[in-house]
Amino acid sequence: MPLVKIVIYTPTSHADKIRQALAQAGAGHIGNYDSCSFSVKGVGRFQPLKGAKPFIGEAGKVEEVPEERIETICPQEKVVQIIAEIKKVHPYEEPAIDVYPLLEI
Repeated sequence: MPLVKIVIYTPTSHADKIRQALAQAGAGHIGNYDSCSFSVKGVGRFQPLKGAKPFIGEAGKVEEVPEERIETICPQEKVVQIIAEIKKVHPYEEPAIDVYPLLEI
């Protein structure tokens, strides 16, 4: 079963909700463990454009937000379902979510 790595950037205020949604949707299962993930804190930067409805900030102003990068793995066949679950709890209008294929070695 091929695996992918999912990486999500979220405000630190929503990191636990994202991790919980990931685990409930079937991500982060490694051997006899579940809810596996790795996080690192940083600063996200963005500028909402005209017509945006940002969770944080206002159109035309560059924002800096304390964020957490959360990464985990999941079966490739579940990635669409897992991303849908992330979007249900993620506060951003346009969440940054990356998906990477993993090599089987």
